[in-house]
Amino acid sequence: MATFIEPGITDRPSFIAGESVIQIVDVHKTYEMGEQKVHALRGVSTEIRRSEFVAIMGASGSGKSTFMNILGCLDKPTSGHYLLEGTDVSELTKRDLAKIRNQKIGFVFQGFNLLSRTTALENTELPTLYAQLPKEERAKRAREALAMVGLADREDHFPSQLSGGQQQRVAIARALVNRPAILLADEPTGNLDSRTSVEIMDIFQKLNEERGITIVLVTHETDIAQFAKRNIIFRDGKIKTDTTVANRPRATEVLRTMPTVED
Repeated sequence: MATFIEPGITDRPSFIAGESVIQIVDVHKTYEMGEQKVHALRGVSTEIRRSEFVAIMGASGSGKSTFMNILGCLDKPTSGHYLLEGTDVSELTKRDLAKIRNQKIGFVFQGFNLLSRTTALENTELPTLYAQLPKEERAKRAREALAMVGLADREDHFPSQLSGGQQQRVAIARALVNRPAILLADEPTGNLDSRTSVEIMDIFQKLNEERGITIVLVTHETDIAQFAKRNIIFRDGKIKTDTTVANRPRATEVLRTMPTVED
């Protein structure tokens, strides 16, 4: 993993190694639409610790998508600080941001975004090409990632030979292949039926609890958000509520109560 030199900032909070993965400090984001200014984020501050599983919710225009774009280094705050594993992302160059996106962050989207003429193994390998890993190491990591999502026996299948749930699993494997510090998922169950959605949440819970992967997901589905350990709700560019989920359901147990495809 690349090492980044931290800029000399005196007004940022202290970072405790092994504790915080993400620190957001008084972040504002303003977009200029002609003569009009749109305040997407208004002084947001929060912390996400290592091995947390957080669901982000909010209505359209609440700021949740802007927040996720900043977490994913796809956008920068207008003001405030974003620290990822102690590094102030707000001060990094485009080249360093690209390295972070490739090495420290895994992305899962609502659309699977798989190459149709490429096998599950080859789709999973794609991020390793940018990491300039040897061919043997790329294949090894891709196979390990596919095994983590239960698709070890599907590595030679093309997307057209996979169900929607299996395609999303390949997308998750692809996000994991470079062994990121954090997994960002944007509406990962949006295109899936109820049972398949819970199967995906089962994968996320196991990745989080058994492998310690930090997960942040955006969802508009309250029942899906309940599988996370913590729920953050945005409204009007601010965090409205930030709560620990009580009586969190176990996806594995929920699946036992749901009809299978054959049923």
